This record gives sequence, structure tokens and C-alpha cells, in this order.
Amino acid sequence: MWTVIIILLIGAYLLGSIPFGVIISRAVIRLDITKVGSGNIGATNVAREVGLKWGVITLVADALKGYIPVALAQYMFGSSTETAEALAGIVGILALLGHQYPIYNRFKGGKGIATGLGILLALSPISCLFSGIIFVVVVILWGYVSLGSILAALTVPLWLYIAGHSTFLILLSLIMPLLITFRHRGNIQRLLRGNERKWHKGGYLNRSTKRPRSSSE
Repeated sequence: MWTVIIILLIGAYLLGSIPFGVIISRAVIRLDITKVGSGNIGATNVAREVGLKWGVITLVADALKGYIPVALAQYMFGSSTETAEALAGIVGILALLGHQYPIYNRFKGGKGIATGLGILLALSPISCLFSGIIFVVVVILWGYVSLGSILAALTVPLWLYIAGHSTFLILLSLIMPLLITFRHRGNIQRLLRGNERKWHKGGYLNRSTKRPRSSSE
């Protein structure tokens, strides 16, 4: 049993480490996404530098990196007990760390929103919905994807508590928003200075010859 668990944890990290943003941008227009825009490998930078369609594809691929290992853990060990739920949560954290610090890309990864989305969707679809609503509302009202991402992540433990999940999973879920917020530290500094890019300003989703350095994912 322990051998299976260890393989599952390692597999979650390795799957999370696949840099789909890098792969897609190189395959589509032979672009090194790490050297343009924000330099981030996530969906937002891909959408801006390669195109919206490819950004969405990157988003889905990165989300699946979180969803698949967690869903596999649930399939193998169930999700009705606190121990099984905790194991699925730990698997999710490993997938998130893989995305943020991928072994295949010299440990330079994304900020974790899409992968976190996949993890939460597998763990608690209703919590995922609530966090998604927070994200959409913040982006619509203020236009900051980074702010929406951070607030959506920070509210995850609250939604898990309301949904009646185990105490251990709720405590474990505190790690995910901390990791995501830490990866957004540059965005937080720009938000405080008032020069963070907004979603609806200056062709945020379009490729830019100036390639300003700001991103939320």
C-alpha cells in the first residue's frame, strides 16, 4: 500500500511538472514563452503572447495536471474517510508544487491557479464553484486577474469548511493559497504601487510588441 502511495505522490509531482505553456508556445509559433511577456509559463502569458485559444488550451491542460492525480487517488482509496480525503489533498499539493517548481523546466513554473482549479474541482466541485464566482466578480469589478486569483485561492478553506469537509483537509488546504499567494508576490507589489495591468486594458489578451512584464498566471 505504501509503495502505491509513494508512486502516486511522485507521479502527481511529475505530472504537475509538465510545462504545457512552454510546450504549446514552442509547438504553435516556435516561441520561448519564458523569454517574452511576464516570462511566466502559465495560461495568462500564453494567451497574451500566443493567442487566446492557446491560452485556454494551456489553462485546461494545467487544470488536468491537478485534477487527474487527485481523481486517481480518490478512485484508488475513496473519499469518504478523513484519511482518504487527506491523501487526495496531499496528492493535490504535490501536483501544485510540480506546476510551480517543475523539474522539467529548471524549477521555474507557473503560479498555480489553473492547477489549483483542477485540484479543487476534484476535491470539492461546490467549493470550486464558489471560488470561481469570487474570481469572476473581482475581475469584472476591478479588472485584475491577479487579485481575483489570490482572493479566490484564499477563500478555498472557507468553502471547504462550509461544504463539510474534514478538518485535516481544511487545514491542509491552507497550504494551497499560501503557495499561490507567494507566487503572486510580484503582482501584489504592482497592485500596491497601482501599476498592475488590468484585464480590459491595452489588449491584455493580445500579443504585444512591447511585451510588458506583468502576469497573474
